[in-house]
Amino acid sequence: MNMLHLFSRLLLSSVSALALGLPASVSAHGECKAPGCAAAEAYHGMPEIATIGARTGKYMDIPESAKGPAIDAAKGYRIQELGRGLHMVTDNVYQAMFMVHDKGVILADVPPSLAAFIPKAIREVTSQPVTHIIYSHAHADHIGAAGDFLATLPKKPVIVAHEETRSILARARDPKRPLPNVTFRDKHTVRVGGQRLELSYHGNGHEPGNIFLWAPEQRTLMVVDVIFPGWMPWRRLALAQDIPGYFAQVEKIKSMDFDWLVSGHVARVGTKADVVAQHEFLQDLKAAAGKALQTTALGEGMDARDQSNPWAVFDNYIDRVAAQCVNALTPKWASRLAAFDVYIWDQCFTMEQSLRLD
Repeated sequence: MNMLHLFSRLLLSSVSALALGLPASVSAHGECKAPGCAAAEAYHGMPEIATIGARTGKYMDIPESAKGPAIDAAKGYRIQELGRGLHMVTDNVYQAMFMVHDKGVILADVPPSLAAFIPKAIREVTSQPVTHIIYSHAHADHIGAAGDFLATLPKKPVIVAHEETRSILARARDPKRPLPNVTFRDKHTVRVGGQRLELSYHGNGHEPGNIFLWAPEQRTLMVVDVIFPGWMPWRRLALAQDIPGYFAQVEKIKSMDFDWLVSGHVARVGTKADVVAQHEFLQDLKAAAGKALQTTALGEGMDARDQSNPWAVFDNYIDRVAAQCVNALTPKWASRLAAFDVYIWDQCFTMEQSLRLD
């Protein structure tokens, strides 16, 4: 092929690409030739599960074991009794809990998605007023309807939270998350109207101030954003701010003796078996990421011209570590945890980072 013919081919290719609205570096077949584009050939042994940022055609089906009772479409929520006076209310995505006592109601969390349902759920059970609101932690998706809810009450209830939660909310200055007027550091017991709820703090994991709520008579534990019964944890281990602390909290929950776990998310209450399963998954995740870190070589398969770019070298390395981690976990866990395919890449990236840095 002579130079004039080659130049004509390249020019025609560029004109065709521009006519289709594509950059000149992208062919009509979608292949990008410019630096920074995805390579035409994937990493060796690349998992079939779509990577972060890649479009997924059809996600894996939800296992039956992860599903909860159906929601009445006419109501939009359901209530589950967990023991004398203790109830969970859920839309099968978010969960809150309330405890009826002789003088009123203790409400734990006020998620915005349940804002319209919580008053109705309480009225289904009792006409008593809400006397206490307990914040599990500061995140707006769990307590972001508290301000609007308080505005509907004739008498303002006591708001209880950990002192770290109060500090976070004081900084946020969010009227939808009013400041608590009772705080504690290690332990606090709400004892009122013949009911008891024990609050305790076990350090940072998901977020500073994330507390355990224990109803001893009803043998029910509420810990939010740590355990996800039947499901893969939310991305990046539920956005845990302290990964070793998160692992320690799972160990603590596993060591406790309870019948029911209100986890703040998903379609059903949890059991001890759910905690054991998540603990097992986390141990497998840690082992898989650790092995991948030890057996993956820096710079393998890279363009030699990029070896002087340390960011590129480590990006290439971490990608291949995560891929090996995903491959190791898929056979055992893909069919056991709902949404395994949605967040397994997130979990592997998070775990390798924690093992390298924490």
